[in-house]
Amino acid sequence: MGTQAPENHSLAKIDDERSAGEKAIDDWLPITSSRNAKWWYSAFHNVTAMVGAGVLSLPYAMSELGWGPGITVLMLSWIVTLYTMWQMVEMHEMVPGKRFDRYHELGQHAFGKKLGLWIVVPQQLIVEVGGDIVFLVTGGKSLKKFHDVICGNECTDIKLTYFIMIFASCHFVLSQLPNFNSISGVSLAAAVMSLSYSTIAWGATAHKGQLPNVDFHVRATTTPEKVFDFFGALGDVAFAYAGHNVVLEIQATIPSTPENPSKKPMWKGVVVAYIMVAICYFPVSFIGYWAFGNQVDDNILITLNKPKWLIALANMMVVIHVIGSYQIFAMPVFDMIETILVKKLHFPPGLALRLIARTTYVAFTTFVAITIPFFGGLLGFFGGFAFAPTTYFLPCIMWLAIYKPKRFSLSWFTNWICIILGVILMILAPIGALRQIILSAKTYQFYS
Repeated sequence: MGTQAPENHSLAKIDDERSAGEKAIDDWLPITSSRNAKWWYSAFHNVTAMVGAGVLSLPYAMSELGWGPGITVLMLSWIVTLYTMWQMVEMHEMVPGKRFDRYHELGQHAFGKKLGLWIVVPQQLIVEVGGDIVFLVTGGKSLKKFHDVICGNECTDIKLTYFIMIFASCHFVLSQLPNFNSISGVSLAAAVMSLSYSTIAWGATAHKGQLPNVDFHVRATTTPEKVFDFFGALGDVAFAYAGHNVVLEIQATIPSTPENPSKKPMWKGVVVAYIMVAICYFPVSFIGYWAFGNQVDDNILITLNKPKWLIALANMMVVIHVIGSYQIFAMPVFDMIETILVKKLHFPPGLALRLIARTTYVAFTTFVAITIPFFGGLLGFFGGFAFAPTTYFLPCIMWLAIYKPKRFSLSWFTNWICIILGVILMILAPIGALRQIILSAKTYQFYS
């Protein structure tokens, strides 16, 4: 009996050491290392995460949907995703004394430890890694457009592959920034740029005016083409509202107390972000389609060739913006990689680990981007396949699983409507996008 007290004491000591060790690891990991963000950080992080490559393809999506369905889908998506964003913000601290700092932690609480991981992590990785690949392609394309506009016909034509590699080079450096708060400057610049190039896109379009023989019929001629294009456009719209995958991770950086929970400043930031999203999206979509009809390209800046200096400037703004978007989407992935390396494989946390892990990730996404840069198709495919669940209906399923609202109540109906719309989007959008990728692949030469 005399050994009982020392044994208990030593077990308590081991637990304290373990919890101190875990706390040290949490203080090192990107998502939980810094919790002193202000509400406006959440505003520009959310704008940077959401307004990305997608906004420039919205007039093209409109040309595949037509006026009625186009306006309906855009507006409905804005409302539904704002609602699901509110749900995410509310669920971050619904268990007193605990914060769900990562999307998969909330998934585990809703669906169980194992099932939650399997439901959330694959989708979140597809979204974030897929998003980063698309951002690399967009950055490379915009750099090439900047070069071509400035040079005209006087310069040697340079392959898109090289421009993607040039764009990717800055990420090898920026990816070493440790956490969300350390990239807040990059994110702010990106948010300002998104507002600027969106304004240039619709302002220059409005100034140019409507084409003489503008045609608002959907661009496809046969019924199957019309159907597939419609499905693909749904994916483009889904991609345009894809900030939910990082919302809990952004909220994790905001300080929280029982008197002043993090949801208050976070929601304030989200509302500001969504107002900015509306200012960016709706004028670009509607004015772009009004001016060019079904002649618009899948990037509206390509349709606008003049004035040269303004188009060059807008393309450089896109480059700066997608630099920020890449980093915002990469941070939760870095967190996952580093968590596995440190907690599961027991590598010592430090600069060397971070350097190797993050450099490998940037190199991998760059390789994929230069191998398959089908911009429009990629947007729609990733948009429907993974963005729709994580943005449109997974928060609603979690809400139903956790809060269990009364059947046929307003909350119950609202969530089920969002789930049905989201599932339809998830099924239909990749079908159209896959067809577009196949058509692009027919004429595509690797590393051209």
